[in-house]
Amino acid sequence: MNAAHLEKLNDRQRAAVEHGVGLPDGKAGGPLLIIAGAGSGKTNTLAHRVAHLIVHGSDPRRILLMTFSRRAASEMARRVERICRRVLGDKAGVMTDALAWAGTFHGIGARILRDYADQIGLDPQFTIHDREDAADLMNLVRHQLGFSKTESRFPAKGTCLSIYSRAVNAEAPLNEVLRASFPWCASWEKQLRELFAGYVEAKQAQNVLDYDDLLLYWAQTMSDPALADEIGGRWDHVLVDEYQDTNRLQATILTGLKPAGRGLTVVGDDAQAIYSFRAATVRNILDFPSEFSPPASVITLDRNYRSTQPILAAANGVIGLAKERFTKNLWTERESHALPCLVTVRDEADQARFVAEEVLENSETGMRLKEQAVLFRASHHSGPLEIELPRRNIPFVKFGGLKFLDSAHVKDLLGALRFAQNMRDRVAGFRIMQLLPGVGPSTAQTALDALAESPEPMETLTALPTPPRASADWPGFVAMLSDLRSRAAGWPAEIGQVRAWYEPHLERIHEDFEMRRADLLQLEDIAAGYPSRERFLTELTLDPPDATSGQAGVPLLDEDYLILSTIHSAKGQEWKSVFVLNTVDGCIPSDLGAGSSDELEEERRLLYVAMTRAKDSLNLVVPQRFFTHGQTSTGDRHVYASRTRFIPNSLLQYFERRSWPLAVAAQETGAQRQVRLDVSARMRGMWR
Repeated sequence: MNAAHLEKLNDRQRAAVEHGVGLPDGKAGGPLLIIAGAGSGKTNTLAHRVAHLIVHGSDPRRILLMTFSRRAASEMARRVERICRRVLGDKAGVMTDALAWAGTFHGIGARILRDYADQIGLDPQFTIHDREDAADLMNLVRHQLGFSKTESRFPAKGTCLSIYSRAVNAEAPLNEVLRASFPWCASWEKQLRELFAGYVEAKQAQNVLDYDDLLLYWAQTMSDPALADEIGGRWDHVLVDEYQDTNRLQATILTGLKPAGRGLTVVGDDAQAIYSFRAATVRNILDFPSEFSPPASVITLDRNYRSTQPILAAANGVIGLAKERFTKNLWTERESHALPCLVTVRDEADQARFVAEEVLENSETGMRLKEQAVLFRASHHSGPLEIELPRRNIPFVKFGGLKFLDSAHVKDLLGALRFAQNMRDRVAGFRIMQLLPGVGPSTAQTALDALAESPEPMETLTALPTPPRASADWPGFVAMLSDLRSRAAGWPAEIGQVRAWYEPHLERIHEDFEMRRADLLQLEDIAAGYPSRERFLTELTLDPPDATSGQAGVPLLDEDYLILSTIHSAKGQEWKSVFVLNTVDGCIPSDLGAGSSDELEEERRLLYVAMTRAKDSLNLVVPQRFFTHGQTSTGDRHVYASRTRFIPNSLLQYFERRSWPLAVAAQETGAQRQVRLDVSARMRGMWR
């Protein structure tokens, strides 16, 4: 058979592609685990394996290919067709069009459940709820059971759905899930069990399934040996991409499809397992070989086609300290003398200025903005940078959460400041009044109409009758505005006053209020850099980050823009130059992710993922000081940050260490040092 389509593969890739193909009587090979390091051509190898199976006579309708997005599945199908065309010519299109079973776990699950609905007691006409619909139904059951009227606050609908989803996908008992991931809800275990039972009954009564059901019903179906044989027998080959991101439920489905492992291929990288918050477990890929007897074959792809050797050496050093992993050291033929940099800066403001200057300097050398990226652990870490970039006229697009100033809670805080500044600002007033429980659109409208006609809006607001359903919160709202109008506290303490008023509402409205609170504290830091409230609001209004980066949609294709991204959202991407912000303990690893050994190991993998996104240049930025909150405008209370524990002294050999900005010693000449008044001589003469 012509193997021209395999010529561009390296030896390891070729071994992975050819494993178990062409056996006598068309038998499928044993289970295969492909450990594909960052930038090692994983997608290309998987596409070649599918194409190689088709070229060697496998029926494409009997190949199941599972990826984590529909886009990835369709891209894979296109690649397979291109590869097949080199060998099969015009027949390739017909062959690959029949690759009908390519999609996500949830998409394939929905098809299977419809096909077997009658046999498992399911109405084939079932509908599927998205997350919002599922949360609304959970809330309805919550109300029916009376849990929304409890004396202490019962978890909101979104939290309840997250707990249910985690327990289902992790195949873990509810008490363990609560203890590990939702400890603040542990006292409600009995009520949550009742709620989830009611939720399941409500779904069945309405003939609906949620996302989790698509996997759960499929897994339950596979528990019947006859059905498992029938369903698993539909495919000769099952291939799974990004196996490190699967949860226990997905692993159960796979072993049900191919209990002996014949024809089963999984691809992934244990060093890039960073989605435990979605119930994914790295154990799936680490334990895969031992799931079968004889154990699965393991082929490691360790040649990197993305990064330079110094970057890989540093990344290998970081992941080499992991407690448990498949041993691999990425290597490349891309040599370079430029080491990755550990850049020490004074604080977050200097960090933002450093990145902006470096980005502009790279642009001067011909590097496009799109070829540069700034990565961070949490979305709010980019706040100061999002303010600095428009000042330098650098457009950007942010991935992983909303832009800082687009977030609802940040808009709420700024809205309060704007309304205090101008009480005839109806947009701001309408927004913040409706934050109060019991104040709806009509009440807010009436109040704003009265303010609009008054020469003294604050006096009018004070004189307005308290809305009956907002009697508890209205006086505090008026008092907060009065304090801001009086300017007694001064700037930037005023923004602290607003935050103190807003925080109870933040906790009431948003489930993730702790993370959102961090954003508000970040905004306080930014505000301290402006001399007045007017200046702060004016500059953010006239030139917000949105103004230069396009609106919420994707910018025009011909525009150039800098990439800002959380590390999670950056997975699978690559750029010529990468900056990683806040490479310090407390940020990487995050304070919230340093509770257990497993969580710490995931944080280590997160840094590894960030480092391996860089092709030519990598800068890890280490701010020395983080200012504490709740101090006066002239306060200087701060804490010193230490470099991330994932880069101990033993790894410093892999990095260039530099400080920014460089201190320039003054070159003083004799002429410049003409003494006009010899104070020293006078001091000596006082006693003579």
